Amino acid sequence: DVVASLLSPVRKPEFAAAHAAPPIVEEAKSKCVVGEQSDGYLGVIDAAAASEALKREVRNINQQRKAHFAELAAKNAITIEDAAALTGKRLVEGASSGQCVRLPDGTWAKQP
Repeated sequence: DVVASLLSPVRKPEFAAAHAAPPIVEEAKSKCVVGEQSDGYLGVIDAAAASEALKREVRNINQQRKAHFAELAAKNAITIEDAAALTGKRLVEGASSGQCVRLPDGTWAKQP
């Protein structure tokens, strides 16, 4: 099952490295300045509150994620977008209480 094979790497170290966030990003997540998106990437929710350093970190993390999604896609004979979306679903569902996540319809919601 492709979904199971894509979601199982979530627990592997290389996935954790691609999805690890420095303190500046974790703090921004807790304040809903940035959040996980259903497309598998981090998004900036409040651009006015996001420093240039934070935006740079988000770009770096998203570049690392895209490379990881490309590897997953190649291993599973699916598109990068599909690999990203399946992973994004897991990241959104696993977001901590109080963090904001972007749903497939494009709206931002705070995790209960």
